[in-house]
Amino acid sequence: MKRVMAVGVFDLLHAGHLHYLEQAKALGDHLTVVVAHDDTVRKRKHEPVTGQDLRRRMVEGLKPVDDSIIGNPPSVAIFEILPIVNPDVIALGYDQLHAVEKIKLQLSELGFDSIEVVRVEGLSDDLDGTRKIIARILKLSAEKKASDESTGGQ
Repeated sequence: MKRVMAVGVFDLLHAGHLHYLEQAKALGDHLTVVVAHDDTVRKRKHEPVTGQDLRRRMVEGLKPVDDSIIGNPPSVAIFEILPIVNPDVIALGYDQLHAVEKIKLQLSELGFDSIEVVRVEGLSDDLDGTRKIIARILKLSAEKKASDESTGGQ
């Protein structure tokens, strides 16, 4: 059985997330998703909109996902989770900033030479990311407010 690991925040679950996980699942037989710890999200991105337990539960409910776990806090290296998941493949999202070659080098240095690292393709939709969705909502809200002000709210 070929085991695949995918990692992400998965805040405000959207089509880009589903696409990523579908592609990750296609790389093997069993997909384990590591959902970022709340403290990691705070340190690297933003205050999470939804907590880690709910995000893990939502991700695990997606059809391609066989198992999901919450990742380590930022004080613990991501590579510490490898013996728990035991992946043959690590699937990276198209927009994840990790450099494939750097990860391969770190894996090799830690004795995980056999793990393959694959970057999956993105979704060709303009709303394939949480930040893009939030920006669209804010833009629509501002347009509605401007329209309401110009028409007197009618």
